[in-house]
This record gives sequence, C-alpha cells and structure tokens, in this order.
Amino acid sequence: QVQLVESGGGLVQAGGSLRLSCVASGRIFSRNAMGWYRQAPGKQRDLVALITGGGSTNYADSVKGRFTISRDNAKNTVYLQMNSLKPEDTAVYYCYAYGGTDYWGQGTQVAVSS
Repeated sequence: QVQLVESGGGLVQAGGSLRLSCVASGRIFSRNAMGWYRQAPGKQRDLVALITGGGSTNYADSVKGRFTISRDNAKNTVYLQMNSLKPEDTAVYYCYAYGGTDYWGQGTQVAVSS
C-alpha cells in the first residue's frame, strides 16, 4: 500500500505562485513515477506533470514554462512549483504515484482569482 499526502494549496491572485508538496509513505520507491493531476469542476481529471524515477519530466502543454515538477527521493516527496498562475489553473490538484497500480492523494484545492 502507498499513502500520498498533499499540502500547499490555497487561494492566490493571478500571476502569483504556489508550491505543492506530496509526501509518499508505504511501498513506494525512488524508481516509481510520481506526478500531479488536476480536476476542475465539471471536468475530467487531467495530467499536469509527471516525473520518472530517473528524473525525466512530462508536462501538459497548458503549464509548460510556468510549472516545474521535482522530487526528493530521500524524503519520498514530489513538488510542483507553480508560477504565473492563471484563473484557469483553478482546480483540485491530486498527487499520483505508480507502484504496480495507481495511487492517489486526497487532493488539495488551488484557487486563482483574477
């Protein structure tokens, strides 16, 4: 089993920044892919950013150049630095990990006001 706990969400004005953190516990290893998804009201859950165990990253086109994903394997933690936030970034952000199956955190709300 893997447990994921997110933190760092909140309310910010457009153009501002937030950093999300996700701490993983249980049977998670540094080689496992981890990432962030988001879900806005009435919409499907979409990939935001993914990072492999080797450090390769993948971003949604809508966040490229604004968001940066990173991980600290020693702390079993993945981060999402979000800069130049836009109102359309408003969503619940979910931490994700792959460990033989998909694991999800409980989600953290990000709200960007115009």
